[in-house]
Amino acid sequence: MPAHRRRGPAARRGRALATLAALTLAAAACASEEAVAPAQLPLPDIGYGAPDSLAAPSGKGSFRLGAASAATQIEDSNPATDWYVFTRPKAEGGMGRGAEFVGDASRGFSKALEDVALLREMGLDSYRFSMEWARIEPRRDVIDEEALAHYDRLLDALVEAGIRPVVTLHHFSNPVWLDDPRHTGCASGPGDDNLCGFGHPEGGPLVIEEMAEHAALLAARFGDRVDDWGTLNEPFNYLLAAYGVGAFPPGKSALLGDLLGEFVPVLRDYLLAHAAAYRALAEADTVDADGDGEAADVGLTLSVGDWVAARNHQPSDDPEDVEARDRMAYVYNHLVVDAVLGGRLDSDLDGEPDLELPGLRGTLDWLGVQYYFRAGVTGDGGLVPVLNLTPCVNGLDFGACVPPVDPTFCVPAMRYEHHAPGLYTVLKDLGARFPELPLVVTESGIATRVGERRAEVVVRALEQIERARGEGVDVRGYYHWSLYDNFEWAEGFAPRFGLYTVDYGSYERTATKGAEVLGEIARGRALTGALRAAYGGDGPMTPEPEAEGLERCNGN
Repeated sequence: MPAHRRRGPAARRGRALATLAALTLAAAACASEEAVAPAQLPLPDIGYGAPDSLAAPSGKGSFRLGAASAATQIEDSNPATDWYVFTRPKAEGGMGRGAEFVGDASRGFSKALEDVALLREMGLDSYRFSMEWARIEPRRDVIDEEALAHYDRLLDALVEAGIRPVVTLHHFSNPVWLDDPRHTGCASGPGDDNLCGFGHPEGGPLVIEEMAEHAALLAARFGDRVDDWGTLNEPFNYLLAAYGVGAFPPGKSALLGDLLGEFVPVLRDYLLAHAAAYRALAEADTVDADGDGEAADVGLTLSVGDWVAARNHQPSDDPEDVEARDRMAYVYNHLVVDAVLGGRLDSDLDGEPDLELPGLRGTLDWLGVQYYFRAGVTGDGGLVPVLNLTPCVNGLDFGACVPPVDPTFCVPAMRYEHHAPGLYTVLKDLGARFPELPLVVTESGIATRVGERRAEVVVRALEQIERARGEGVDVRGYYHWSLYDNFEWAEGFAPRFGLYTVDYGSYERTATKGAEVLGEIARGRALTGALRAAYGGDGPMTPEPEAEGLERCNGN
């Protein structure tokens, strides 16, 4: 048959149908590859090298897996802390502030050595915790040797278990004598029973001096087993709560008065206390415990948020809101580190450092990043003085609160949204802004009673960290908050953040799904593809029963 011969209608219809069938199958195959296949393809494992230095160049590429806690939040009765006085019921001689009395917290002092077994059980590399200043120095210049002996035994147990300690000096609590919340006016001026706190013209320098002495004492006693020190925990969060709005002791409220005149001096003193502690640690810790060439690697930890420009409860591209978002990110995410690295504080919060703080410059070896939430900020209304912005925080909603990316990301117990990709966003931002500064995620977690949600937060956090590391950000570890349920400051005991849940009748610790999953990762030195498939990604999480029907994470 000649090649040019015309085919009949049946042949042409058959060829057309065959072609259509082929195209349909091809289209179906493409659609299947794009929409279905990636979810079915095996996800690669994420492997982790051995833990190493938080600060030395040799630590780049290393990774540690740990958990975190804070002394006041877990330790048994300690009347010398400001939180004990602040939260104790009025009928018992306290101030009755906050949701609940801290009391015995989670009995983490008397059960400290038992709790090391929880870390060992999970196979974790490291434990970040604080030593209670008020327990060690219950009265000014009076040292409790038994308290030091207790922490000595704890460190021995950790080292024996192969768990690296990271010790925080100041984690949201003080000895009562530092700034007595019962006498915030400090009418008589500073004395041994009340130094009047950060920001006080006469008392502030005394507080800085005392903090340096405390740091030197711990470094001299424990430097043979501790190389990793954190001076301050979340400076902006702490000062805002304690001195800005009065929700934490000592209960001062500068935001209701002269922000620049009252709050900025507090921030100045707190940063100078960090610098003094940094120098004291460097001088008194003379033993290189982990063999990285440095006896003391000193950092601080920073609370960061994934801030979103907002208006009328929706994301906004209005320049006024975008500028408000950028101002909020600057003050909340950047201001403290800018000041410490540069040695100058932006004292009028206009974006330009102007106040020289002698001895502050460069006093930072590593930066701890603590991520929990995504939240909106609007420039409409400008309720925060000087900054002219209004954020969405804990029930304060004047149009800034936006719907969560997915309703299951809402954390009802804390009234905010936990959006895992926000951790990547802030790590990328900090890595670009401070490229020479090693980072470590010293806290990330979720308040929930649903074990699968906690496991999802663990896996998704590690995925987002790996995403940042894959793009060159120097992130050296992940510490889950928290090791077990504890006293959540002004929120009391209702929020449950623990890898281990605590029965507050018996104080028994029970592993959650989060502990099981983090333990599997730590023991295997890998986040497996199977765990990623089960708990990872950025899609919906296992629902929190309380969250049904919530449109905004704003506490309403």
